[in-house]
Amino acid sequence: MASSSEKRVMVVAMDEHEHSNYALEWTLEHFFTPFAPNAPFSLVIVNAKPSPPLAVSMAGPGSEIFPAVEVQLKVIAEQIIERAMQICSSRSIHEVTVEVAEGDARNVLCEAVDRHHATILVLGSHGYGAIKRAVLGSVSDHCAHHAHCTVMIVKRPKFKN
Repeated sequence: MASSSEKRVMVVAMDEHEHSNYALEWTLEHFFTPFAPNAPFSLVIVNAKPSPPLAVSMAGPGSEIFPAVEVQLKVIAEQIIERAMQICSSRSIHEVTVEVAEGDARNVLCEAVDRHHATILVLGSHGYGAIKRAVLGSVSDHCAHHAHCTVMIVKRPKFKN
């Protein structure tokens, strides 16, 4: 248990979708203020970089496909983290820990929660329907059942024209 002088840890999941950008912005707006030197949380941003598809890795030795996919995945992860840091910086939040871990997002996020002894995990909702969620799997559903902390799922409001 953290002492009263230690900050609690908030892990925010980031991916390439606008939903995670919105979740980070919402979280910063509601939990972090640039004028409060004693923010209640330490912020950890985690991106789960997918492993190259099995089919690509089975292409055989000497295959040039695997390195190209690996480079592309690394570039995407760097862009996600850069965007997250821009969002934080725009709100004058500069004390941020960022991590990129390879693997399935469900496992990466639950492991990050455990490693950092997080109090809360924040995820953006993609807004998938039941069928799409069943086919693709739901990271937020998995984390809600397996993360050892509170899980907050931030839904982006639907804008009406």
